[in-house]
Amino acid sequence: MRFPRLSLAIALIATPLVAQAQPFQGLYIGAGAGYNLPENYPLSRGSQLEPHGGFVGLGNAGYALGNGFRFELEGNYRQGHLDHSTIAGTTSGSVQTYGVLVNALFDIDVGAPWIYPYIGGGVGYAWTHLSRHSLFTPASFPLIRDSVGQTEGNFAFQAIGGLSFPIPGVPGLSLTTEYRFFGIPGSESFTGTQLVAGVPSPVPVTFKVQHQYNHSFLLGVRYAFNVAAPVPAPVAQTAPAPAPARSYLVFFDWDKATLTDRARQVVKEAADNSTRIQYTRIEVNGYTDTSGTPQYNQGLSVRRARAVQAELIKDGVPQAAITIQGFGDTNLLVPTGPGVREPQNRRVEIIIR
Repeated sequence: MRFPRLSLAIALIATPLVAQAQPFQGLYIGAGAGYNLPENYPLSRGSQLEPHGGFVGLGNAGYALGNGFRFELEGNYRQGHLDHSTIAGTTSGSVQTYGVLVNALFDIDVGAPWIYPYIGGGVGYAWTHLSRHSLFTPASFPLIRDSVGQTEGNFAFQAIGGLSFPIPGVPGLSLTTEYRFFGIPGSESFTGTQLVAGVPSPVPVTFKVQHQYNHSFLLGVRYAFNVAAPVPAPVAQTAPAPAPARSYLVFFDWDKATLTDRARQVVKEAADNSTRIQYTRIEVNGYTDTSGTPQYNQGLSVRRARAVQAELIKDGVPQAAITIQGFGDTNLLVPTGPGVREPQNRRVEIIIR
């Protein structure tokens, strides 16, 4: 069976990263299982092994950086069957491959919180165990039996493309579906014995496999240990009514700290009204949505508060009367889970007290 191997692998690695990375950071573990479809294995003497499809399974542990990139250590297992019959004889056995690889992957935010594509690749080492038993009865020749059972190792690589589906209500848990192109590009030699009419042959049987290429389709599960639960709605508390305060909301574009024309109008209104009422201070509090890491969101909220402070000063408010704070992705105006680009949470609140 033939596949456009190189172009397929390059397409997986070179997919344009046109979207913001999934906000996922910290340790994680994963596992997957499915169907492995090996290509025919060419032999040095011009023939080839023709394995059938079989089971594939893997497990991994890794670390996500929070900007979409993550790195992991993977262990995997693949198998294919060698059942084949002709008029002259039969062949049976299996090909089993065990691999250890280091992978680099990138998660992509396409704007939907329920699905995250990812791409990546890995390199490492794999061991192949070839178990092959043949029985030949050619016309006018004695019975021939071949038997090979040996394990060899070589460099291995893979290209990965997949989709993850976060499970609502279980922070950090995702289901995954993947395609993996797994290859051992170097040759491996396997040696066995041969019996001719029941007598051992002095010449060993040798199979030199030129390369191995496999196409794997998997379903899996992944759990990240550092994903926070969705922020619950704030609970109303009974408290004495505060003194009347005037507040204004200034909204920002995603991942921006620059004021829009509408934002400048709101700031100008707040500055003008501050001259008509008695106040002790003007609070400027910055916030973000939940996309991005907590560290990045904290800095962004402060930059937004400073932009509003500068506009208030430009509109005539004394700098000494203004206090600014950044609250990052806390105190959400619209409660959401992690990784949600909610426009109403990207704001600065001006409070005149």
